[in-house]
Amino acid sequence: MAGCRGFLCCCCRWCCCCGERETRTPEELTILGETQEEEDEILPRKDYESLDYDRCINDPYLEVLETMDNKKGRRYEAVKWMMVFAIGVCTGLVGLFVDFFVRLFTQLKFGVVQACILFTGLGVSGRQQLLTLLSCLETWGKCGVTLRFVKAWAVGVQVSFIYGEQEGVQEAVTMLQRRRSCLTSSDGRAAPASGHGFLNPTSVAVEECSQKGCLALSLLELLGFNLTFVFFASLLVLIEPVAAGSGIPEIKCYLNGVKVPGIVRLRTLLCKVFGVLFSVAGGLFVGKEGPMIHSGAVVGAGLPQFQSISLRKIQFNFPYFRSDRDKRDFVSAGAAAGVAAAFGAPIGGTLFSLEEGSSFWNQGLTWKVLFCSMSATFTLNFFRSGIQFGSWGSFQLPGLLNFGEFKCSDSDKKCHLWTAMDLGFFVVMGVVGGLLGATFNCLNKRLAKYRMRNVHPKPKLVRVLESLLVSVVTTVVVFVASMVLGECRQMSSASQVGNDSFPLQVTSEEVNSSIKTFFCPNETYNDMATLFFNPQESGILQLFHQDSTFSPITLALFFVLYFMLACWTYGISVPSGLFVPSLLCGAAFGRLVANVLKSYIGLGHIYSGTFALIGAAAFLGGVVRMTISLTVILIESTNEISYGLPIMITLMVAKWTGDFFNKGIYDIHVGLRGVPLLEWETKVEMDKLRASDVMEPNLTYVYPHTRIQSLVSILRTTVHHAFPVVTENRGNEKEFMKGNQLISNNIKYKKCSILTRAGEQRRRSQSMKSYPSSELRNVCDEHVTSEDPGEKEDLLQQMLERRYTPYPNLYPDQSPSEDWTMEERFRPLTFHGLILRSQLVTLLVRGVCYSESQSSASQPRLSYAEMAEDYPRYPDIHDLDLTLLNPRMIVDVTPYMNPAPFTVSPNTHVSQVFNLFRTMGLRHLPVVNAVGEIVGVITRHNLTHEFLQARLRQHYQSL
Repeated sequence: MAGCRGFLCCCCRWCCCCGERETRTPEELTILGETQEEEDEILPRKDYESLDYDRCINDPYLEVLETMDNKKGRRYEAVKWMMVFAIGVCTGLVGLFVDFFVRLFTQLKFGVVQACILFTGLGVSGRQQLLTLLSCLETWGKCGVTLRFVKAWAVGVQVSFIYGEQEGVQEAVTMLQRRRSCLTSSDGRAAPASGHGFLNPTSVAVEECSQKGCLALSLLELLGFNLTFVFFASLLVLIEPVAAGSGIPEIKCYLNGVKVPGIVRLRTLLCKVFGVLFSVAGGLFVGKEGPMIHSGAVVGAGLPQFQSISLRKIQFNFPYFRSDRDKRDFVSAGAAAGVAAAFGAPIGGTLFSLEEGSSFWNQGLTWKVLFCSMSATFTLNFFRSGIQFGSWGSFQLPGLLNFGEFKCSDSDKKCHLWTAMDLGFFVVMGVVGGLLGATFNCLNKRLAKYRMRNVHPKPKLVRVLESLLVSVVTTVVVFVASMVLGECRQMSSASQVGNDSFPLQVTSEEVNSSIKTFFCPNETYNDMATLFFNPQESGILQLFHQDSTFSPITLALFFVLYFMLACWTYGISVPSGLFVPSLLCGAAFGRLVANVLKSYIGLGHIYSGTFALIGAAAFLGGVVRMTISLTVILIESTNEISYGLPIMITLMVAKWTGDFFNKGIYDIHVGLRGVPLLEWETKVEMDKLRASDVMEPNLTYVYPHTRIQSLVSILRTTVHHAFPVVTENRGNEKEFMKGNQLISNNIKYKKCSILTRAGEQRRRSQSMKSYPSSELRNVCDEHVTSEDPGEKEDLLQQMLERRYTPYPNLYPDQSPSEDWTMEERFRPLTFHGLILRSQLVTLLVRGVCYSESQSSASQPRLSYAEMAEDYPRYPDIHDLDLTLLNPRMIVDVTPYMNPAPFTVSPNTHVSQVFNLFRTMGLRHLPVVNAVGEIVGVITRHNLTHEFLQARLRQHYQSL
C-alpha cells in the first residue's frame, strides 16, 4: 500500500485490483480527526508555547521608562554585564566539575578492576616482587616522598596488567630513581631501575590468563562497574526526562523561540550534570561536550532570575530581567559559554549561538555573548591548569577537548601539514563524510521512531533496561574486539622516549599512558585496545598525533564498530553528547585514508594528523550539518589558522552532500518531537501565498471593557496565549450610498478591495467544494438552508459548523444566534491592541476591575513589577479560586494591552511575513486590513514548513 498512494487496492486470492481513491488534504484530515500515515513526516504540534521576544509597550512599561534616567540605564547595563560574567564563570565551573569526576570515576573503575585481578594473573615470583615493592613503599613514606610519586607508582603497577602499559611502570620507577636515598635496600644496594625486572606484562599471556580466570573476572568486574554507572544515569533521566540526550536540539528550539517544558530548570541541570558523569564513566560511546551546551544554557536562564521552582524557599528580590526577551539573551550567552568551555573556542561558541539558535541578534548581544564565552574559557583553563599541573595561572588547558598542536617532525624535511594537491582528497573526504553522516542520521532516525512507538509507551523501567543492554553490548564488543581483532604494532621511538609527536599541551606522560599493551610483547602495543580502552579524547589525540601506525584493518573495523554502537547509543535514556564520538569516528576514517595513501599509493609527503582532522570534520559536518561555527571551533581547538580553508571546504561539501539525503541529526530530533521550528527562510515558491492564505480568521477576541464572566469563560475554554482587543464596526453605509454616486462608488470600491473575515471565510468554504471528498460537498455554504429533514448530516459538516461557531457569552448584551449569517458571525472588528493570557490572569488574580456604576478610572492600577512578579510561571486559570469576584464586574484591559504590535496587511507575501516574524522573535502577528479591521492572526504554527506546504497544495488546487 505504501507504493499505491492515492489509490485504493482490493486484493483477493488470485489478484489485486487498484483504483483511484479520494484523497484528503491535511486540513480535512485535521478536521475529521484523522492522521495520515507518513513514514518520513511528523506534523508540528500546536501545544508548544512560543516565547515573546517583542516588548509589550503598555502603560506600566511606559511608567518605568518615564522614571528611567541615564544613571539607572547605566546601572541596568552594568548589572547585565555582571550577570553575563557570572554565567560564564559558573559554566566554566560546571565543566570543571564534570571533567574532574569523569576522570575520577574512570580511574576508580579501571584501578579497582586491575587491582582486584592483579594477584590472579601473577605468578609466585610476581607476588613476591610485589610484596617487596610494598615493603619499599613504607620506606619511601618515611623518606618524605610526596603523595604524587606514591600515586604514580600505584598507577604504574595497576596499569601494568592487561589494560596497562609497561611505560607506566617505567615512568613510576624513573620517578622513584630520583629518590635513590629511599630506594636502597637494607644492605645498601640500589633497587632495580627497570620496570621490566618486575611485573613484566609479557609474563602473563592470553592463554595463561584464561587458565587462571583473570579474563572472565576482568570482564565481569568491568561489566559491573559500567552497568552500575549507566543505571544511575538512566535513573536521573527518569527523574527529569528532558535531561536525556545532548540537549542541543532543545536549546536550539528555545533560541528559535519555542518554550520546551522543563528545558531550563534547575532539576534538569542537576540531572544533566550528574547523568553525564555516569554515562561517560560507564563506557558508553557518548561525549560530555554536548551536554555542556545544555548546562550552560540552563545556567544562563536561571542565574539572572535568582529563584527556582525546584527551590521555592530560596528567592531574592531581584527586579531585573523579568521577560522572555532578557531570558532568551542570557540563554544565548550560556549556550555559547558551554561551547567555549567544551572546546576552548569562545569565538566558535558565539557563532554557534548565532548560527544554530537565536533568530534575533544585535551588536550589543554579540559583545555580551563573546565576553561570556571568554569568561567560561578563562575559568576552566585557570582551574584545570592549576589542578592538573600545579601551575596556577599558566593557562595550558583551554577546554575539555584539546587537539594539541599539529607540527611535523624536525627530522622529516619532506613533511607538510597540507598542500594544494591535498585539497582534492579533502573534497572527496567531504563527500564521503556527508554520505556517512546521512547514513548515520537515517539509521538513528529509524531507531528513534522505533523507540517512540515501542519503548516510550511502555513502563519507564523498559528505558532503563535498554540503556543497560547497550552498556552490556558495548563493553563486550570493546573487550572482545581488543583481544581478538587488535594487532601488536611496534612502538616508534617517539612514543617511547619523548613527546615529539605531541609538541604542545600534551606531555609525555599522557602519551605513555594512552598506549595499551593488552597482552602484546615488549616494545609493542595493541592498536585496537589503544583506541578502545582510552578516554575518547585520548583516542582522538592518538589518531591526530601518534607517529606509530595503526593497521588499516584495525582502523576499518574500529570505524564500523564505533559507528554502529554510537548510532545505537545516541537516543537512549541517558545524557549523551555526539560531538566527541563523531570526531573520534571521523578521525579513524581520516587516518585510514592517510594510511591507504601512504602505503598503497606512495604519497609519502602527507601528514597523517591532517587527514585525521579532515576526516573528523567531514564526518561531524555530515552528521550535524554545521558550517561557520564548526569551522571556527575546529580552528580554535587546533590552534592552527592554516587549517581554515581545508576545514571550511570539507564542511561545506559534507553539508551539501548530506542535505541531498536528509537533515542534520539535531533537526531530525526536533522534527520527531513535533516542535514548530522556523528555518532561516522560506522557499521561493512560497511567495505564491499571501498573509490572507496562511492566517487564522476564526478569532477569539476580547473587548476593551469586558465582564469578568466572559474573560473567565474565554480563558478556561481556549488554549490561546493572546487575544486581540477589538470593537465592532457597524456603519450605516447604505444610507450614505443612496443620494451620492461618488460616495457610492467609493464605498463599493472599499467593499471590493478590503478583505473581511466573512469574505475570507466564504472563499475558503467555496474552495472546499472543489475537493474530491464527497463529505465536503455543500459544506459551509450559508445559502444552503433547505435540506431534507430525513437526510442525516455527515460528520464533517457537523464538525465544520461547530468549528466556526462564534464564542459563547462573548458579546456584552446578546448571545450569538444560530441563524446568524456569515457576515454576522465574522463581523468587522476594529483592531486596538493585543493582550496576553498571562496578563489577563494577573488582572483577575489581583482583582483589577470596576463595577458598572463606577467609572473605569476607579479601577486599581498595577505597576510593571506587579505584572511581572509571577514570571516565568503564571498561575493557571483552572487552579484559581475566583468565587470572591463578582462575575458582573468589568475589566478595563486597555492600560495593559500592547497598543501597537507588529501587524501586516492581508496582501503581504509569505516571505515578508516569515522574515518579520522570525527576525523580530514574534509570538503573534495580527493581520489588519486597510481600514484597521483585524481579519486574522498568524502564529508560529502558521509559518512552519509543513503548514505552508499544505496551503500551497490548496492554492494549486484552487487554480
